[in-house]
Amino acid sequence: MITIENLTKYYGNNRAVNNISFTINDNEILGFLGPNGAGKSTTMNMIAGYLPMTAGKVTIFGSDVSKEPVKAKKNLGYLPEIPPVYPDMRVREYLSFCAGLKRIPITKKSKEIARVMELLKITDVKDKLIKNLSKGYKQRVGFAQALLGNPKFLILDEPTVGLDPKQVAEVRSLIKDLKKEHTVIFSSHILSEVSAVCDRVVIINKGDIKAIDTIENLEKQTGGSLTLHIRIKGSRTTAAELISKNEGVKEIAKTNAEGDDTYEFIAEIEGDGDVVKNNIMRDLLNNNIQISDIFTEKPDLESVFVKLINSGTSGGMKELFNEYRDDMVAAQAEELKKEGNE
Repeated sequence: MITIENLTKYYGNNRAVNNISFTINDNEILGFLGPNGAGKSTTMNMIAGYLPMTAGKVTIFGSDVSKEPVKAKKNLGYLPEIPPVYPDMRVREYLSFCAGLKRIPITKKSKEIARVMELLKITDVKDKLIKNLSKGYKQRVGFAQALLGNPKFLILDEPTVGLDPKQVAEVRSLIKDLKKEHTVIFSSHILSEVSAVCDRVVIINKGDIKAIDTIENLEKQTGGSLTLHIRIKGSRTTAAELISKNEGVKEIAKTNAEGDDTYEFIAEIEGDGDVVKNNIMRDLLNNNIQISDIFTEKPDLESVFVKLINSGTSGGMKELFNEYRDDMVAAQAEELKKEGNE
């Protein structure tokens, strides 16, 4: 198990990481999420022992990174955000150099280099200068050096940056396979990638941890409500009243005008989504309001991420509701004006 306790980092007076703590279980893939500048790379650099911490403690399989760095790093493979490759070296030469740094026995070195080159599909460029490789190949060479020596713990900072879709799928599959023998923490801006690979996620913003849990639990806890999208043709005020009065509709978040007498409503609902949707359809049709589209949208990691990152700030459903209220006042005034003209 890897434990991070009260980890803190200051750059001068600027606090980049604020007293964070979490654990990474054996044979677990932990996703590390946050917007740009949240403190992800700084945290990973400190866990790897690459960057000194201002305060706190990192323990890798019982070894303190600060007090026993050599022992701790024997169990560690690290791919930073910018791959640590030497452009004037050839691929195999670079991996041989890295194997020497990791003190891989000379009798096992060639076999180990061949193994990681095969895993990352870079055997065909083993004799090429790294500076002549594409960005995607450089990324894979950096990943290969992290796997040298078969470390039990892997830190991967944006491991799929620069890869084409086929390569991304291959690396994603590789990360899932690594779970059998390794513990992995990796960051990514691709939320679908995190959803497909990770057992749990840590969401960080401005140096503070916003959440640590499984994706399923986070979706339930922070985004349990369904979002209902309805596109109608007819009276905006009547439709809004009919939708709002239905049991299960918590609030109408927003409504957009799409053309003459055509509007889209977005509502937050709870309970059985199908029942609520069917009741709304019945009420609208009974009042001669045409429905051109209606569907429910379940919460996903993206909506959870946005909600957690924005927590404590203005915005969200309340702001959208206020927008809706102002729109409705304007719409009612417009309809009264039309009735007066008629």
